[in-house]
Amino acid sequence: MTSKIKVDNITNQSDSNIVNKCGTTITLGASGDTVTLASGASQSGFGREGTVNWQTGSIKTATFTATSGEGYFCNTSGGAFTVNLPAGSAGAIVSVSDYTRTFATNNLTISPNGSEKIGGIAADAVLSTSGQAATFVYVDGTEGWVNVQETSSSIQGTVEYVSATGGTKVNSGDYTYHTFTGPATFCVAEVSNTTPSRNNVCMMVVAGGGGGGQCHAGGGAGAGGYREFTSVSITAQGYPITVGAGGAPVPNTSGSPSTAISNTSTGGGAGGNQNNSGPQIGAQTGGSGGGGAGGAGLVPGANGNTPPVSPPQGNNGNPGSGPNPSSPSSAYGAGGGGGGATTAGGAASPGFPITGGHGGNGSNNLSAWATITSTGDGGYYAGGGGGGGWSGPGGNGGAGGGGDGADDAESPAPSGTANTGGGGGGSNASGSPGRIGGAGGSGIVILRYKYQN
Repeated sequence: MTSKIKVDNITNQSDSNIVNKCGTTITLGASGDTVTLASGASQSGFGREGTVNWQTGSIKTATFTATSGEGYFCNTSGGAFTVNLPAGSAGAIVSVSDYTRTFATNNLTISPNGSEKIGGIAADAVLSTSGQAATFVYVDGTEGWVNVQETSSSIQGTVEYVSATGGTKVNSGDYTYHTFTGPATFCVAEVSNTTPSRNNVCMMVVAGGGGGGQCHAGGGAGAGGYREFTSVSITAQGYPITVGAGGAPVPNTSGSPSTAISNTSTGGGAGGNQNNSGPQIGAQTGGSGGGGAGGAGLVPGANGNTPPVSPPQGNNGNPGSGPNPSSPSSAYGAGGGGGGATTAGGAASPGFPITGGHGGNGSNNLSAWATITSTGDGGYYAGGGGGGGWSGPGGNGGAGGGGDGADDAESPAPSGTANTGGGGGGSNASGSPGRIGGAGGSGIVILRYKYQN
């Protein structure tokens, strides 16, 4: 005989309902309670049916085996990988979604168990669309896993413009500028997901200028390499920025390179030395070449745009001049000017008094796309250093921070201007302590992108 217990409600000792029947509705538990099935128990008629429990606390970044009833966010930004499906049983379900919208770059492979099928074919399936998501249900041995729901893109919040930090950040007009005067990181937090062209930045990269030469008289140093880029694509990540230091005057050395977003400008070449008590020291190649020293044994100017890039990042230095024609065996002469971003270094005068060559001029092309006027040398960058003179003035430094060459009274020669990439000036002589060339000016990096229409 079968027994029956008929009740409408079951309450606990505190008089709270555990089971409550009202009309055709049965309520289990009170608000805030958790209803749990015992281990090994099964359910029907309620709960998950055709959906999955998304594993938000376990983002997948490498090959794994899925469990039926679970959904996975897959991050392929570090490389492609595979999701191995579990053994198929009718009603088994697995979902995947592109966590970082990188399936187009690094595909996600869905692999069936053994000889089982996906969509009627015993082979892997590949998800290769950015933002793609898919849900697979195992139906039977004929079709195997069938995709019951698929999206070709994920829905994101709208990001109209690049958002970034680093350097000195200024908004001017419709653009944001980041100016770097020393090593730092350009940190891109977000890029536009509505207008890809807004993810291109313009930038100016100027390397450090070279150190000026010395002794009867030294050549002006070459400017740091000057390069402009009008469309460099960026993504959300950190980009290290290197700003090159200027070259030292003793011993006169070339400037250091500047680098931004994998693009490099070469340091300016050092000016040449004329040493009547020892070997000559040649001018050095670089972004712009150093000027040669003058005297009985001339030191040639050095080549700029080394290594070569297009458009050129700089120009050649000029050779020094010979001695006073009335004293052809004299070691005294004048230094040639160092090369600049737009023109080569100038020649020293051949007559008496002997005047140093002018430094080559730098570039003001930045004004074509930037509105910042508080940087550079009157808006110019990468001017060459002037050559040292003898019984006459040194050459003028080129527009863009180039140091002037020294005359008989100056010691040491003027340095290139900081954060312009200007080359150091050449000195007059080494007979007195401190008569050395000028140091090169440090470089600079400026980036620009649109932040509003």
